[in-house]
Amino acid sequence: MRIEFNNLYTHFVFTTLHRTPLISETYRDRIEKYITGIVKYNGCKLYAIYANPEHVHFLVSRSPILSESALATIVAESSQRFINNNKLCTTFFAWQEPTAAFSVSKSDVNKVCSYILQQPEHHRKVPFAEEYDKLLHYYQKTLHIPS
Repeated sequence: MRIEFNNLYTHFVFTTLHRTPLISETYRDRIEKYITGIVKYNGCKLYAIYANPEHVHFLVSRSPILSESALATIVAESSQRFINNNKLCTTFFAWQEPTAAFSVSKSDVNKVCSYILQQPEHHRKVPFAEEYDKLLHYYQKTLHIPS
């Protein structure tokens, strides 16, 4: 059945294999633009993205024909191929599995966008491992999932 309207916001967090800091500032913008293009090509809209050295955050409104898993797979496989084919890392690049996908309400879109775009400042205070644990805890608590 065709869906006329959807409100499917998802905050993805992709981590480099072994959390190795492989994304250099030199190529960050290029990687972000490529991921943005993949998202758009697949009928989704990207609201915010920031590629840190060992992880990437991005918020999208998904097409109703794509699950979180399907979109994550498309973005991961395509961006990994792009990074390796263009030698944007000094070594082989891969995303770690599994990844994280958090559902976001429309009322929180601006807050999540701001959080994503402020990643450089955020990580001056909070290391990624701590940030990731806090995200998992927050969403488990919000959804009343036992920790």
